Amino acid sequence: MEPTRNAFEQPIGAPVPGWKGAQAPGRAPLVGRYCRIEPVDVERHAADLYEAYSAAPDARDWTYLNVGPFESLAAYREHLTRMAASPDPLHHAVIDLATGKAVGTLALMRIDRVSGVIEVGHVTYSQRLKRTRVATDAMFLLMNYVFDDLGYRRFEWKCDSLNEPSRTAALRYGFTFEGIFRQAIVYHERNRDTAWFSIIDSEWPALRPSYVRWLDAGNFDAQGKQIERLVNLIAQQRAAANEK
Repeated sequence: MEPTRNAFEQPIGAPVPGWKGAQAPGRAPLVGRYCRIEPVDVERHAADLYEAYSAAPDARDWTYLNVGPFESLAAYREHLTRMAASPDPLHHAVIDLATGKAVGTLALMRIDRVSGVIEVGHVTYSQRLKRTRVATDAMFLLMNYVFDDLGYRRFEWKCDSLNEPSRTAALRYGFTFEGIFRQAIVYHERNRDTAWFSIIDSEWPALRPSYVRWLDAGNFDAQGKQIERLVNLIAQQRAAANEK
């Protein structure tokens, strides 16, 4: 497609008529099929989260995070207190509806209402949450909220370029890899090259039905094993959208 050109015949970005910016995220809980997402609260969530994180056999889940592991509930409560006081990142607990317990956290962050850009970050999932329907439901809830309710144009995911599980998760969720920002961060006295991923608003209509279909109870057998993979459903929807 030929780019838009101005009066000087210079190529310029496509027009966004009537754009007035996106809304700020609120603090009301988001409820899905398998989970609820709500702003972190020390009294409600600290004990559950510390217990869930402590159930891991070792500390490898903290390798690519700039905090943790935490040696005591008191130390974790102190950390969660700082999280709860932050407006950006706006940290949320993920509550497993089957147990009523908090099993991980994530945040909406780098909130740019003027340009309509927002990022999901500080994803800290316990072993009880990783690779579960609850985890996928949580991401679906955030996407639906960001695009359909708040009106953002771009949803970002960033991680250490060496964090292969995070990069794999981003692609499974339908994010597009955009490249590597070299020497972007120093943490734990080591370099981090940052991998960037995004979903933009025009891609969301093809992603939404894929999530709905994958999360449906009929997509899981009696042992809870998925029948259709999310990545395949997304690929099918994208192919169908490109044919139109």
